Amino acid sequence: MNALRPQDPVHIGTYALLGRLGAGGMGQVYLGRSPGGRLVAIKVIREEIVDHPGALARFRREVETVRAVRSAYTASLIDASLDAAPYWLATEYVSGPTLSKAAEARGPLPAETCRGVFAALAEGLAAVHAYGVTHRDLKPQNVILSAQGPQLIDFGIARGAGQTALTELGYASGTPGFTAPEVLLRNETAPAADVFALGATMAYAATGRPPFGHGEAAGVSYRAVHEDIDVAGLDPHLAELIRACVAKDPGARPGLQEVVARCSVRSALAEDPTYAALVALAEPAPRAPTAPGTPTAPGFGPAEPFTQTGLPPAPPPPGPYAYTPTQLSAPGAPAKRRTWLLGTSVGLGAAALAVVAVLLAQGLGDGDRGTEAKDDGKKSPTASEAPKKSAPAYIDSNVKVSRDFWTADPEKWGGGECNLPPEERQEADIVHSVDPDPKTGKAHITFRTKPMKKTDRKYYLSVAVKPPHEIDSDTGKPYDFGTGPAQQNLNLGYTSKPFDLYSLAGTSDDARLTYPDDFAGWFRGKKKDEAIPLGNDPGDWTVQFLHVEKPREYASVVCTGFTWK
Repeated sequence: MNALRPQDPVHIGTYALLGRLGAGGMGQVYLGRSPGGRLVAIKVIREEIVDHPGALARFRREVETVRAVRSAYTASLIDASLDAAPYWLATEYVSGPTLSKAAEARGPLPAETCRGVFAALAEGLAAVHAYGVTHRDLKPQNVILSAQGPQLIDFGIARGAGQTALTELGYASGTPGFTAPEVLLRNETAPAADVFALGATMAYAATGRPPFGHGEAAGVSYRAVHEDIDVAGLDPHLAELIRACVAKDPGARPGLQEVVARCSVRSALAEDPTYAALVALAEPAPRAPTAPGTPTAPGFGPAEPFTQTGLPPAPPPPGPYAYTPTQLSAPGAPAKRRTWLLGTSVGLGAAALAVVAVLLAQGLGDGDRGTEAKDDGKKSPTASEAPKKSAPAYIDSNVKVSRDFWTADPEKWGGGECNLPPEERQEADIVHSVDPDPKTGKAHITFRTKPMKKTDRKYYLSVAVKPPHEIDSDTGKPYDFGTGPAQQNLNLGYTSKPFDLYSLAGTSDDARLTYPDDFAGWFRGKKKDEAIPLGNDPGDWTVQFLHVEKPREYASVVCTGFTWK
């Protein structure tokens, strides 16, 4: 659990906030306290995605699912606010580490403990299925080891009977390595898919290793469809049960009652000394960040600084209830390109197995329509300078989903190329170079048009520089979900101020940019994030040149990249 930060609210509704429990692409989860003293876990949707109807639809469905499922194996819904921002839900606070954090702290769990957890989770899933709901994202991060037994959390993509999927066309929900083949290939989300996820989750708990190995999402998902699960070194009976649960044919998997029977549990899980030691890793709830009796109106105001006292200095143990969003897949091989902006491409190659989960556009603000800028008369302008005449002052980098990736790997779409062609044919022939400089830790980007006569026409370009992985704006580094490689980046990246390329016509000048100095993330006309240092995310970075019409209307015309080590 982490302390509240200055930008965090003091209250959500009538609940005083005590600390941060977790965060992800969809929202932030806080530990809260009711006026009567009850501890709750409060999930709040991020402000930048509330304008997207898909985000609210998914969140409302999560509230409905949590409200409907009343089980000893799930946290019950306490309260929710769905009428106006901030949108949030409050559930029972379940103290305990996630299974992921527990295995990370202790290492592989003993076979006897695994059987107890296996049986308890099977009972929990059976209880959820009895309500006509499939979880669809069971994984170690979504299991809390509480004193009463394992608890299932995060029903963000759970689906009830008769409900339609809120995933994008052509993509499946779930997390690579824990998602069943029939979900990846056909988006079939029957209860048997949860059995597959249960087997994969227990393989992780028993071995301490990702069930289908490390690597990019597409590769992991390929192995889940075509290769055997990793159960090397396990107790033979436990390994056999795991293999049965992850059978490629959903009809060959055991039912949940059979799973319970095959675990042969003979004592309460709470009596298992290993399990009890894992539960003890939970942190005590912190004291309130504001002094008792201090009146503070409910709302979204800034939080006061929060510190814990009276605790010996030590590394924080695995925290309790943590929101962990569904991870997203890598792109596939080159495919037929989508059309002008604002739409979302669905034409990925078969190698990707269409495993991208729900992706929520992070806001669709109107923003500034353009500003006037003076001609400074310099012969060699830089792209970070204002254009000579009216131009978009920025581009809203959260408008679009970007599945464009550059790689140096020769085994992926040729090496030194992007996986997708540009969205739009160049109107002007752009000559460009991208030069990362290890000495300065910066990348220098230059571009110009091929020789052409002067013109009064305008052709605005912005450059987007995208790190390899999705970045946590609070840390400036990739999200760490504790299950292997970081989540690939499906955002556009950090962008430069639009520059009129035709202002260089009739000259031999270049426009010049320096990353990160001339780049930022913009949202509704405001600078949301500073560009991160290259060293924060080593790997293959993607660089796109974008033809800009308006802050929210732009299309890629060139894609390239570089590797930072």
